[in-house]
Amino acid sequence: MSVGLQSRLWVAAQFGLIAAMLLWPADWGWSGAGFAFGAFAVALVLWVFAHNRPGNFNIRPEPKEGGRLVTGGPYRWVRHPMYVALLLGMAGVAAISHGLAQALLWMALLVVLNFKAGLEERLLRERWPDYAGYCARTRRFIPGVW
Repeated sequence: MSVGLQSRLWVAAQFGLIAAMLLWPADWGWSGAGFAFGAFAVALVLWVFAHNRPGNFNIRPEPKEGGRLVTGGPYRWVRHPMYVALLLGMAGVAAISHGLAQALLWMALLVVLNFKAGLEERLLRERWPDYAGYCARTRRFIPGVW
């Protein structure tokens, strides 16, 4: 299977799971945890944009032509802070849904993003040989874990 097809399939799975989480019937209501997850997600996205401008990254796991490798700011702590922000935001959705379906869909999203990140990292290693060293000192999603 070509890289381009793999890339599009992971993105389609990601957006399909997000849509399912938002559209699945649930007992939507206030949740302090949901609010906190959402606030952390927004803060992380703003921090990412301060260090990696839109246009340098791609929604697909393929590096952009002419892109640059960013290892500062939130990228100093995790290799995929935008995925982490998405997971935090969708954890907030799961919390305000008060539903098991959304929690299970969130876990599926975590799996999809993990595989998507794996493809992206393979492509980044091909583009930037220094990326392997960056991976050795920086975790994928959670500082100090995984």
